[in-house]
Amino acid sequence: MATRRGRIDTRALGLDVAAELARFLTGRENLHYGIWEPGVEVCAANLRQAQEAYSKRLFELIAPPSIRILDIGGGCGETARALTDLGHKVEIIVPSRVMADRCKANTGGAVPVHLMRFEEFESAARFDLCLFSESFQYIPVAAALAKAGSCLAEGGEILVADCFRSEKFFSEFTDVGIVGGGHGEAAFREALSVSGFEVVFEEDITDAVAPSVDLEQQLFNLLGFMAERFNEDFSLAFPLRHRLLRFGLRFLLNRRRLGRLERRLFGDFKNASLFRRYNRYLVVKLKPSLTR
Repeated sequence: MATRRGRIDTRALGLDVAAELARFLTGRENLHYGIWEPGVEVCAANLRQAQEAYSKRLFELIAPPSIRILDIGGGCGETARALTDLGHKVEIIVPSRVMADRCKANTGGAVPVHLMRFEEFESAARFDLCLFSESFQYIPVAAALAKAGSCLAEGGEILVADCFRSEKFFSEFTDVGIVGGGHGEAAFREALSVSGFEVVFEEDITDAVAPSVDLEQQLFNLLGFMAERFNEDFSLAFPLRHRLLRFGLRFLLNRRRLGRLERRLFGDFKNASLFRRYNRYLVVKLKPSLTR
């Protein structure tokens, strides 16, 4: 985790914690959304099945039998391991030391892991595919496309699978309604138009991945239930300490942050319906245009 004195990298921290939670729930350290097939109950017991369906769909878009792949923001190495098992040659870029260590462990040290931001990556090697599996949103669009383009071999392609903000998000956004993430879809398409890349495949899988948000909210509601039960018993057993603790929380968190935390733990503001309204989950394959 890229933490410096006086500053905590909350994004890296959140990803590291999410990886541990994913391993606890599924036995794997996959951090991506799942594809929920019709009839599959949205619950933690089926998360691994949904994530495997997602990976299968992604791998169908990667040419067999063996190509050179740069897995950008490769999580904990689960995708790279699966791609390696399919015969591909993979390298990973991750910005978190914890994740880099997990990548090495999950791939048995057989996959090169670069601990850095993608913007800092330099290599003499060239790749047939630059893969962004839910990592594209963390890098400015123009920078991501330009850097990926510089890493491609002749005939190489870029595969992006990620969330994008819909126009409704920008016109209707409220603090309560925030869900999902990513670059604005319109901004992404505008950047594409001047990037020197053309779209060779595109699929909108928003509806199929949206139930993952419901599952995430169920988890937070469970944490809220646990916190509420502890709070009830703690207030009865140790009333003075309880008042001091409440005072401390109010001191550390302003009213707005406390409100957000309470809505997250006890509300239902991050759900599949709002995700579908404010986001588009796109799978897009790009290649350099002939005029580039």
